[in-house]
Amino acid sequence: MTGFPRILDDSLAFPDPRDAVEMDGVDGLVAIGGDLSVPRLLNAYRAGIFPWTSPLITWWSPDPRAIIELDRFHIPRSVKRLLRQQPFEVTIDRDFRSVIEGCAAPAPRRRKTWISSQFVKAYTQLHDAGHAHSVECWLDGVLAGGIYGVSVGGLFAGESMFHRVTGASKVALAHLVEHLRERGFMLFDIQTMTPTTALFGAINVSRNEYLERLAKVVDLPVQF
Repeated sequence: MTGFPRILDDSLAFPDPRDAVEMDGVDGLVAIGGDLSVPRLLNAYRAGIFPWTSPLITWWSPDPRAIIELDRFHIPRSVKRLLRQQPFEVTIDRDFRSVIEGCAAPAPRRRKTWISSQFVKAYTQLHDAGHAHSVECWLDGVLAGGIYGVSVGGLFAGESMFHRVTGASKVALAHLVEHLRERGFMLFDIQTMTPTTALFGAINVSRNEYLERLAKVVDLPVQF
């Protein structure tokens, strides 16, 4: 670790993400501490920063930053087949809390996540305030998978997705991208690359490029 991140006080202001330091081999730690109040979370996303751990809250702006270009979104053949078959009922914001709890639950190859009860409570409050949203996939009336994230202006920050039925989270992602396009969103942030998002055409950009693109869209009059 080089340097040391700022310890947040009662102010809602964040340090410049370009001053982030490296911690545990990851370049991007901006600050430590503070809370997960709605105003602080919104300020963070507007600044290109997001929280990642609990109970000690850390704030990150990684370099590189993973995004999905909305006009270059690639749907794998297997997902196209599912979309044609339409096995799932797809909804938006029907059950946000169940989606984030599903993302937090242990799963094969994922015994635990950073989504603690503290995060569930905070992002549910963010949802109630109109800034966090979910896409759900249902099979025979039971939640089969979903994805959730945060919208600020023309930015949508994808946070996490899960599935209990094969393909459900991927179908949710495809529907989310279609929805973002229709609504006029300009930047789809996914924070870090995963093997799944790589299949859909996710790319890495530098932190500086991400922050420049964010500044152009964060105040757009876009509604989820």
